[in-house]
Amino acid sequence: MAKQVVAEIKVQVPGGQATPAPPVGTALGPHGVNIGQFVQQFNDKTREFNGTTVPVVITVYNDRSFEFIIKSPPAAVLLKQAAQIAKGASNPRTDKVGTVSRDQVAEIAKTKLEDLNAPDIDAAMRVIEGTARSMGIEVVG
Repeated sequence: MAKQVVAEIKVQVPGGQATPAPPVGTALGPHGVNIGQFVQQFNDKTREFNGTTVPVVITVYNDRSFEFIIKSPPAAVLLKQAAQIAKGASNPRTDKVGTVSRDQVAEIAKTKLEDLNAPDIDAAMRVIEGTARSMGIEVVG
């Protein structure tokens, strides 16, 4: 008999640095999942992200077992790293807080392509450029 899905939980956690504290503990606790086991598995699989925020989708089954899928980091996080800024502009129409090159946008689009709703790399680049504009980051070159 197949396992029955009890819950699907989505959280964003720093890669390789998950702890049983919130948001992980508060998301998994009510479902009876072994939080320590999740934290250990998650940290082992996300060591290469080293602190970058990573979305994860956790599927919890009726026998309290779980499996999780790690997504690529959010475009905004990758753009902030590329532009070397702490946060986006409060008013992106008038304030420009940083710049990224088209090569950097292409690299981010390649990273995000499987998680984006885009048919090819050019469409993915336009999505990333739109995110950059909404953050007050200029795309140059």
